[in-house]
Amino acid sequence: MGFSKIDQYDQEAIQELSFHYKKILRILGEDENREGLVKTPERVAKAMLFLTQGYHEDPAEILNSARFAEEYQQMVLVKDIELYSLCEHHLLPFYGKAHVAYIPNGYITGLSKVARVVEAYARRLQVQERLTVQIRDCIQNTLHPLGVAVVIEAAHLCMQIRGVQKLNSVTVTSAFTGAFLNNSKTREEFMHLIK
Repeated sequence: MGFSKIDQYDQEAIQELSFHYKKILRILGEDENREGLVKTPERVAKAMLFLTQGYHEDPAEILNSARFAEEYQQMVLVKDIELYSLCEHHLLPFYGKAHVAYIPNGYITGLSKVARVVEAYARRLQVQERLTVQIRDCIQNTLHPLGVAVVIEAAHLCMQIRGVQKLNSVTVTSAFTGAFLNNSKTREEFMHLIK
């Protein structure tokens, strides 16, 4: 009937992760056989595999799957791309939005592919700084545009619910190449458009 979504998990990975999460519950002082926790190890294992699925995706391949010859040479901007990732230092989420622009140099890609590249890199254990650069470099190295601009604004739970506990803090990172790096007017136009 039309469309159905099927979640598929590596059963061996689920079993291995579940075993370790059951142990973690015990170490924390919980009864892993308590009614509310019996299926928790498996649920957490599935959640972790979902949240790190980017390791099994090739972002360059994503861009190339919808790469088209086109003479357009003005800015292409996909902004407010929601992103969810896990901080590699505490395995706590960070979330926010990415703004990605490029100036084509003979080739464009499908707009959804830009968002998919963000997703592929975000769904790994990350730091925001590396994530920003990975997105930039993938687009630059795959499409060879005249320039790429990436800005990410994100809130980190490792800062909000532990440690310094600054609930309203937001981290902003940026990375530029080509026209966005060398031409202040192009960079200013990008920054104006994402505000």
